Amino acid sequence: MTDTNGERRSKLSPAVAAVRAAVSDFFDRHPVSDGSLVLVALSGGPDSLALAAATRFVGTKRGLRAGAIIVDHGIQPGSAELATSVSETAISLGLDPVEVVHVVVGTEGGPEAAARDARYAALRSAAERHGAAVVLTGHTRNDQAETVLLGLARGSGPGSLRGMAELDGLIGRPLLDVTRESTDVAALAEGLDPWDDPHNSDERYSRVRVRHAVLPVMETELGPGIIDALARTADLVRDDDDALDLLAEGMARQVVATAPVSFAVHDVEHRPRALRTRIIRIAAQLAWGTTITHVQTRAIDALLTDWHGQGKVDVTGGSVVRHDGRIRFDPAS
Repeated sequence: MTDTNGERRSKLSPAVAAVRAAVSDFFDRHPVSDGSLVLVALSGGPDSLALAAATRFVGTKRGLRAGAIIVDHGIQPGSAELATSVSETAISLGLDPVEVVHVVVGTEGGPEAAARDARYAALRSAAERHGAAVVLTGHTRNDQAETVLLGLARGSGPGSLRGMAELDGLIGRPLLDVTRESTDVAALAEGLDPWDDPHNSDERYSRVRVRHAVLPVMETELGPGIIDALARTADLVRDDDDALDLLAEGMARQVVATAPVSFAVHDVEHRPRALRTRIIRIAAQLAWGTTITHVQTRAIDALLTDWHGQGKVDVTGGSVVRHDGRIRFDPAS
């Protein structure tokens, strides 16, 4: 305790300082104009509570308004009451506006993916409705490591290994360099009472198994630092993936025709596979506005590199055929 002007003030918790510094650094890298509204996606867990308190503190110093969006997925008993309680906490922190959004979670992709899709759709919609510059989520370095490990297990390439971006459109993640342990301590140091989501202990979910079983074994068998290494891998892969995307986009502008969508075999066949497959996906998006799968991409790539007279490749949105030295993307009949 220190005495300043006759008042006794508690020493600032290092964890609170770390979370505030992360939020401040985020706005240094991704500035928004004075008076802008910043929303926090508030679940009631320690990560988002620590983020909300830090955003309110940093926002006040930077001339920003801070509000909160609470998404009620409606998939747990008492979720509506919990959402109301979390909104009251947000109001007590001085956040304004505070809104509870109720969503319907579908089934596509499994329960985790469906809940995530519904949540992000609600957050983006809320940002547009309130005119917010950004919506901040409480994802930590631990979440990033889990995301990379899950992507590695799926074998889905750099799109998953790159992890979560710090800024993805309207969604910002300022705490990707802060550990979950720090946000736990920060929330308590701020005098907040975090909610313990029972889904975070439910081993039916793959992320929970990674968190409580896989990562601890890796730490034991390979030594400490696994979480940092996985998060660092995401940063490195994202840099490379962005560079390849940029190169492929430039090449696609030069070689892909639009009426119909097609490109000459000789313009693409000898390029590195990482660029060929990106050009193929860009052409598919241009032709049909859809994203094709890895298997479909490889089948189209074979029309370039393993041509032996095979017929058309049926894919999402239409078909792809090699004809007169060109790869043509035809709409579905």
